[in-house]
Amino acid sequence: MTATNSKSETLNPKQIRNNKPYDLEQRTLEFARNCRNYVNRLPKNVQIIEDGKQLIRSSGSVAANYVEANESLSKKDFILRIRIAKKESRESILWLKLIGGESINIALVAEATELMKIFGAIVEKSK
Repeated sequence: MTATNSKSETLNPKQIRNNKPYDLEQRTLEFARNCRNYVNRLPKNVQIIEDGKQLIRSSGSVAANYVEANESLSKKDFILRIRIAKKESRESILWLKLIGGESINIALVAEATELMKIFGAIVEKSK
């Protein structure tokens, strides 16, 4: 099984897990990108615009804090950044639920939930 990423590069099967990039940095980037694409397809009204901005910020923060964690100078800084990424994943779920109402984007909520669990496991193993 091979797949391509957004740069049209072929990914090795070892880099794919359940049709998701195994590289967590790539996965968080894809999550942020998918949230942006979702917001761009939504109808425009005051509520959705404001909640959409919040979703874009929190999903981007998941990716940014994971990148920062990988560049951390200490274990304490690493754990702090991973905790922030977990918190931002949870916040993304809130905004997705508020925006979606009855027609919530299940795939994005599922991905944010998985990321939150992954970050939680990383924190526990890093102690």
